[in-house]
Amino acid sequence: MSAVQERVNLALFQSHSYHPGRSLLVQCAWFFVGLPLLRSAWIPSSSFRRWLLRLFGADIAQGVVIKPGVRVKFPWKLTAGRNCWIGEDAWIDNLAHVTLGRDVCLSQGVYLCTGNHDWSDPAFGLRIESIQIDDGAWVAARASLAPGVRIGTHAVVGLGAVVSANVPAYAVYTGNPACLQRWRSITPKDDSVSMPGGVACSS
Repeated sequence: MSAVQERVNLALFQSHSYHPGRSLLVQCAWFFVGLPLLRSAWIPSSSFRRWLLRLFGADIAQGVVIKPGVRVKFPWKLTAGRNCWIGEDAWIDNLAHVTLGRDVCLSQGVYLCTGNHDWSDPAFGLRIESIQIDDGAWVAARASLAPGVRIGTHAVVGLGAVVSANVPAYAVYTGNPACLQRWRSITPKDDSVSMPGGVACSS
């Protein structure tokens, strides 16, 4: 460690260096009208929520189920494929784009974080990275995904897991930090497919 260390000075942070991709008028309309309607428990209809998100620029496919309490920072940075489920109080904090494949399940209270800060920068500069969750994956309740993470097709992220690295297809990851526990086996009614087990921790 050097004798003289730099210090963080948050007064140097430049929030104006990030642009959310829509005008201030659209942002205000979303935060003061669109978002409260999206989250409202008085509106149980997923079809209304799909329509509302599309109105503000989201790419939402047919059959997407969106429960009350869901929070989306910027709808125009969200893509959700057919038959996704987004559970109560899920928070899609999408400063960068979030892409959900087909048949993705986000359970209650899931947090998708696309923004971070450069801790080596005295100005604590903002760093953003997209999140992608591939077809058939399940992110269980209260799990958190870090910026830049990709969850492979049909992978499972367990209850309360904290994921900061990519999760391979069909892997089951749990814990904090999330570690590989086993491989997911999906058994059709007329067939049986098994995959090898194993335990390894992500870097």
